[in-house]
Amino acid sequence: MRKINVGIIGFGTIGSGVVKALKSRRAFLREKTGVDISVARICDKDLKTKRPVKVDKKILTRSVPKVLYDPKIHIIVELVGGIRPAKDIVLEALRYGKHVVTANKALLSDSGDEIFGLANKLGLAVGFEASVGGGIPIIRALREGFVADRINLIYGIINGTSNFILSKMADEGLSFQDALLLAQSKGYAERDPFLDISGGDSSHKLSILAMLGFGVSVKPKAIYTEGIADIEPADIEFAKQAGYAIKLLAIAKRSQDALELRVHPTLIPQSHLLASVNGVYNAIFVNGDLVGDNLFYGQGAGASPTSSAVVSDIVAISKSLCCARSKSCDQVTVRKDVKSIKNMSDVRTKFYVRFTAVDKPGVLAKISGVLAKYKISISNVTQKPGKAGNVVPIVIMTHEALESGMAAALKEIDSLGMIKKRSVRIRIEG
Repeated sequence: MRKINVGIIGFGTIGSGVVKALKSRRAFLREKTGVDISVARICDKDLKTKRPVKVDKKILTRSVPKVLYDPKIHIIVELVGGIRPAKDIVLEALRYGKHVVTANKALLSDSGDEIFGLANKLGLAVGFEASVGGGIPIIRALREGFVADRINLIYGIINGTSNFILSKMADEGLSFQDALLLAQSKGYAERDPFLDISGGDSSHKLSILAMLGFGVSVKPKAIYTEGIADIEPADIEFAKQAGYAIKLLAIAKRSQDALELRVHPTLIPQSHLLASVNGVYNAIFVNGDLVGDNLFYGQGAGASPTSSAVVSDIVAISKSLCCARSKSCDQVTVRKDVKSIKNMSDVRTKFYVRFTAVDKPGVLAKISGVLAKYKISISNVTQKPGKAGNVVPIVIMTHEALESGMAAALKEIDSLGMIKKRSVRIRIEG
């Protein structure tokens, strides 16, 4: 039985979880896979903080080169996070003939072309199952399980922090700020939660899914992205009354020869499977022309689920090495499957819009007139009664309309004196 040595760079929460899994389950993995995987080196700039796993101090180091250039190490696991120095670590590991496993969605969404291109050129593997969906095996499914399919649609809830916040707002009537504070107190949100609540984290992950599903290389900044900070309890309540739930969705949708890529709060029918995905859980919906509809569900973050995904990549590469398989079997190869990325202004969808307006005759007619000017057809109107002169919410649901038309209409409507707050717009899917 061949022994495979692993070097881990980054010994934080995820790194500790990976080391714990590899150490505690070494015999289990050996019996189950026929591969003996050993943690040979662990690198971190902080070696004083106590970790939830005991390791031999002899394998600890603050020196990245001691791990990268150790000739006994076969696989480098990068768990530093961010783009620099993670990119330098990954590229140098490949140049030195090491296979790589990473959970770094920011790095792959930014520099995936360069990393995968170098790996393919050198005949090396890059495992990245943990970069999207935590322990959900969506990467392997797209690379292998659906290899015969033409993917039509990928969309899902891929940020647990935002989903927890929206779930608490829906279930307990909390404000956005109170739900965020609760998420932070439970460790589900960072001290600086911007990347999660702005939709940025989801756009990083959608970039990776688009590469695998549709063969396109798109950086996150090119993906239309909205966060959840403007969602109010009133929006959730109006949506619920209309039979919808509000979720932050990442959407990759084939539109003839073009591809829609967008991240934003979305109304989905309460009957849809994604509507019942609550808390920190993730779920990803995939439609292929042969396989049809598939839903992947599970914990999208945390040390244990993410460690499970990292270890699965380590085992897959180790088995490849031990079984003398061609290295190319584990490379990332993608074929461009769409001609272009659709401009967000050309996207057609249904809309939920909440206006905050003075309660007086003619207001609804004025709003309707502006919408009609931009060829936006109304399907439903909800207006709570109030006293004349007071400010009241007016909620309008539309039929499918052009994104550019809705943007122009809202700009004009929000400039009217009768409108007292910027209007809230949420797209509808399903």
